Amino acid sequence: MGFFGNELSSVIEWRESGSDVIFWKWHGSEIKKGSRLIIRPGQDAVFLYNGKIEGIFTDEGNYEIESQIIPFLSTLKGFQFGFNSGLRAEVLFVNTKEFTVKWGTRNAVNIPAQGFRGGLPVRAFGTFQAKVTDYIRLIDAVAGVKEMFTVNDVRDRMVSTLDELLMKWISREGRDMFHLQGNVAEIARGMNTDLDMELMRFGMTSSELHISSFSYPEEVQKKINEAAGYGMMDMDTYQRGKMADSFGQPGSSAGGAAGAGFGMAAGMEMAKEMFRQGQAPAQPVQGGAHCPNCGGSVRTGDKFCPGCGQKLEAAAFCPECGAKVGAADKFCASCGKALR
Repeated sequence: MGFFGNELSSVIEWRESGSDVIFWKWHGSEIKKGSRLIIRPGQDAVFLYNGKIEGIFTDEGNYEIESQIIPFLSTLKGFQFGFNSGLRAEVLFVNTKEFTVKWGTRNAVNIPAQGFRGGLPVRAFGTFQAKVTDYIRLIDAVAGVKEMFTVNDVRDRMVSTLDELLMKWISREGRDMFHLQGNVAEIARGMNTDLDMELMRFGMTSSELHISSFSYPEEVQKKINEAAGYGMMDMDTYQRGKMADSFGQPGSSAGGAAGAGFGMAAGMEMAKEMFRQGQAPAQPVQGGAHCPNCGGSVRTGDKFCPGCGQKLEAAAFCPECGAKVGAADKFCASCGKALR
């Protein structure tokens, strides 16, 4: 059973394969007596005559044109005469299922950010779910000029719009330009609201938009990764850590013993910083007196505090109770310990 030429009957059905097809136009032979319409699950068939919708069939099944379709198309001139001369009408098959569109920024979007002249370049990738909801708008905007419309066509039409929406909603919701993933839900929700309005022009709606990831230029991402590696350190400690790292690099001008010495000094500085932030050193010195600078334990006879490096006065503390004593004192005023 064919559908070209002057055959007595024809089968009107979706002949295009692929789940990414949103609509497909059937341009078969003239619809005559004995023609049949086949509608499969997830499809609607829209009959057009002179560009005007004459009937929409939404129930899946196998229909006879003469007995089951004519009542809906009785206004068509050719159908009023029992298909004796045939009628050339268009049938538009529409995919009624929700489809997924993968998207990504065409070019990096420059988001205004302090310290970046011209903006911070950001890329994003994700998906959005959409479906056809208004056949009249779809036909007016797209079907009048295309024989087939696919998911790729939707992406191509929306890519520049998504770039603009990304810039708008990052600027509005992205409080930290270097940790946008933390605000991803708000950014995606705002983008989807605007995207839905744009798709309505084509007779479609968007139910949900997802942002899978953000990406930065390589040099920016490297700095972000380095900062994360230093954890919760403040900027001063971070900079000292970077200097220590540089001494360990091949070809560094300050290698060998100098590099090792600097690394030890940096380690002591970091230990001091940790102590100031309320974190005790990993192995505190036990017994003896206490450092007047950081309060850490020191042994009798220590010239420098092992916790903070503070220089200690000789015979400045009682070896028994740790109280401060004078250089000429013979006994501790706190516990009576003989000092000489």
